[in-house]
Amino acid sequence: MTKKSTKAPAKKPAAAAKAAPRKGAAPAETKIGKTQMVDIVADKAGLTKKQSEEAVSVMLESIVEAVRSGKSVGLPGLGTLSVRETAARTGVRPGTSERIQIPAGKKLAFKVASTLKGTL
Repeated sequence: MTKKSTKAPAKKPAAAAKAAPRKGAAPAETKIGKTQMVDIVADKAGLTKKQSEEAVSVMLESIVEAVRSGKSVGLPGLGTLSVRETAARTGVRPGTSERIQIPAGKKLAFKVASTLKGTL
């Protein structure tokens, strides 16, 4: 025969339920996702939602493919996406202060168009 536990189940901390917003991050209400972008394209271009979803998907896939192949992608009025090389460098491991070698790599960079920067 097994004995039932009289302890109440452990509750998850409140912090885990509600993640604190990151510093500099926009509130969720101001973010436009893919489905909202599809709706906007459908309304402004006079397309069906299926047609605009296909157009948005193809555009995003093309941008990702170009960036993966190392090309820069210019988006008129918005800015330029490009891949930048990072040099190898020495870093410090947090907590142990151990010196480590960070290998060279690549990172995605975005340069805002001057026309957009001027209107913000």
